[in-house]
Amino acid sequence: MELTVVGSGAAYPDRPGTASSSYLLAAGESCLLLDMGQGSFAGLAGRTEPADLLAVVISHLHPDHFVDLVALRHYLRYEWDPPRRVRVIAPAGLTARLDGLAGEPGFTVAALDVGDRAEGRVALGPFTLESRLVTHAGESYAIRVTPAADPAAPGLVYSGDCGRAADLAPLVRAGDTLLVEVAFGPGPVPAGALHLDGPAVGWLAAATRPARVLLTHLQLRRDAEATLTAVRARYEGPVTFVRDGDRLVI
Repeated sequence: MELTVVGSGAAYPDRPGTASSSYLLAAGESCLLLDMGQGSFAGLAGRTEPADLLAVVISHLHPDHFVDLVALRHYLRYEWDPPRRVRVIAPAGLTARLDGLAGEPGFTVAALDVGDRAEGRVALGPFTLESRLVTHAGESYAIRVTPAADPAAPGLVYSGDCGRAADLAPLVRAGDTLLVEVAFGPGPVPAGALHLDGPAVGWLAAATRPARVLLTHLQLRRDAEATLTAVRARYEGPVTFVRDGDRLVI
């Protein structure tokens, strides 16, 4: 599989040209998108054909993880004759949120086939998806993606947003690539803010032994170098931040 970072920013990034959470996985000609935060449609459309996506998988219903589904819907509806459709797998309630945002009942179903997400393992084209609920906001999920031909092979674990590192541990196998939010940088996480920081990610990585850790979703004005130091204090493997446009083999 190949991972392309379409959007690595948090809810309000300050690096020009940075989109919020969105990650493209490709296996051969098949592509799967994990989250679709603000600004991500342009980065997606500049790299692949959005109408050909197997699915968009949404981690939770915060706008910085799903709101560019509006742009995708418009593209499918108005740039194709007849209109194209894309499958969306998301926590319950996404359709009502998009319809409410547009003020138009039926807005979502005009181009998006939305299905409710659930815990467990499913096959989708050349991918196997394993979802697990995590502590964040309402119904929030992390995911492990592996080749369908060998679900036991090393894969990609994406945290979405998560307030307890221990929630992610059952998904991570030794040798996986861990793509994990580190919103509060070197820490600490403020009381009631259900996100991770460097020490929590370091603990998780030391306990689960992924092959590498990819950090993302750093909040504005948090120190990236101090965050790396905090993770490396507990985990001895490779650790790096990802940026929009990065491409990595999983």
